[in-house]
Amino acid sequence: MSLDAKQTIEAGKAILGIEFGSTRIKAVLIDQDNKPIAQGSHTWENQLVDGLWTYSIDAIWNGLQDCYTDLRKNVKDQYNTEIKTLAAIGISAMMHGYMAFNDKQEILVPFRSWRNTNTGKAAAELSELFVYNIPLRWSISHLYQCILDKESHVKDIEFLTTLAGYIHWQLTGEKVLGVGDASGMIPVDPKTKDYDSTMVEKFDKLVAPNGYSWKLRDILPKVLVAGENAGCLTAEGAKKLDVSGNLQPGAPLCPPEGDAGTGMVATNAVKQRTGNVSAGTSSFSMIVLEKDLSKPYEMIDMVTTPDGSLVAMVHCNNCTSDLNAWVGLFKEYQELLGIPVDMNEVYGKLYNNALTGDKDCGGLISYNYISGEPVTGLAEGRPMFVRSANDKFNLANFMRTHLYASVGVLKIGNDILFKEEKVKVDRITGHGGLFKTKGVGQRVLAAALNSPISVMETAGEGGAWGIALLASYLCNNNNNLSLADYLEEVIFAGNTGVEIAPTEEEVAGFNAYIENYKTGLGIEQAAVKFKK
Repeated sequence: MSLDAKQTIEAGKAILGIEFGSTRIKAVLIDQDNKPIAQGSHTWENQLVDGLWTYSIDAIWNGLQDCYTDLRKNVKDQYNTEIKTLAAIGISAMMHGYMAFNDKQEILVPFRSWRNTNTGKAAAELSELFVYNIPLRWSISHLYQCILDKESHVKDIEFLTTLAGYIHWQLTGEKVLGVGDASGMIPVDPKTKDYDSTMVEKFDKLVAPNGYSWKLRDILPKVLVAGENAGCLTAEGAKKLDVSGNLQPGAPLCPPEGDAGTGMVATNAVKQRTGNVSAGTSSFSMIVLEKDLSKPYEMIDMVTTPDGSLVAMVHCNNCTSDLNAWVGLFKEYQELLGIPVDMNEVYGKLYNNALTGDKDCGGLISYNYISGEPVTGLAEGRPMFVRSANDKFNLANFMRTHLYASVGVLKIGNDILFKEEKVKVDRITGHGGLFKTKGVGQRVLAAALNSPISVMETAGEGGAWGIALLASYLCNNNNNLSLADYLEEVIFAGNTGVEIAPTEEEVAGFNAYIENYKTGLGIEQAAVKFKK
């Protein structure tokens, strides 16, 4: 007999997924059928401190506790009950970055998030040493940059982890990490599903002259694949999560994962020859490969699915932030006229109007670089709208160019996969804020990638739902299915969502736009040099 939502919660059968995104911490409670039954959230923002993007330890814990309190309120309002026990828990967060702790569990320097681009020298040297593309935001780049910069804290490192790994450690006492998130610390060998031993040895040899007491493996979390037990919620962890004291310890936790891995799960894109695009504050595409690429590319990061398959990832630091800022301007104008504002309507009207514009945006160009953009070689960014006197400047083209800009860098990276490496994909699924207005972001992305794009009804559930599904896989996989089969057969049951294929004109239009965009990058570079 299937329980209703209230009975599920009271019987301790509900599963909790929590994801720390760039601007929002979200909690989702799912039932035994893996359907969301309650949610909570907390809005937060990174801070630029001493030239580095960070979130403070206080902000992390206040955010987590506020998010969980909001979830409890949602449960109370809907079902008039309290969460006391859970069947399983999953923690997910922004990948990469740098959280280094000493033997007293004290953080040695403020958390350095994925957004930082100060690691150029380290990333370049490690890429050459490993003969493998090591991105700026990976933990190993941060660690080596600290060594190059002779930062005194490095000698005291006892544990180095990601944000998801840190939260999980504090809730369970276990220093572990899911293989997908681990592959954003230092490359993972898909055969062993563990850190690449050759690269680990090369790194240890490289830094040996510094005389640190640790070797790399001593300070990194243990790698686990989806379905492996990653510890249980401790009494101390339960108090840290639920300040009301209602939540009891004991729930098992799945391996903590990065937002890329949970995005793959939430879009059923774990099987080889599938892919997904996450488009929100930042954007990234994940294409699950049948075989390794022929050579390393600076624009393409090699990570893994939560069960260890090789994935080509194109990560862009900027996506919808500049677009949202322009929509905010139209909101202000509407308020100035004294017209009540419904943001869903504002987005809907502007986005749908954009589809009536010229396929090449009438010559208009937008650069949405709030921060630097490694794919196009910019360490810093300046958001910028560019036009010449002869371009077709109207509202539809203006909005269309901002929509195009949100996935422009993504296209540049993916052109390498599809055109040069001849990678084959059967299905690409989109999820994230860009796809909230039905059919618009989806059509723009289809034109950019020259590929049909699917969007599912569950796309809005996002990574918190994805990590809840990984927790479900841990505790409900009674038939010992692979993760790909569990998603295909149990979670999605054949549902592939609504697909939109691009027209030839749309593809040609986006291609014309992106050539203009690439030609104009010199303007963006000049703007970065200009200091106010």
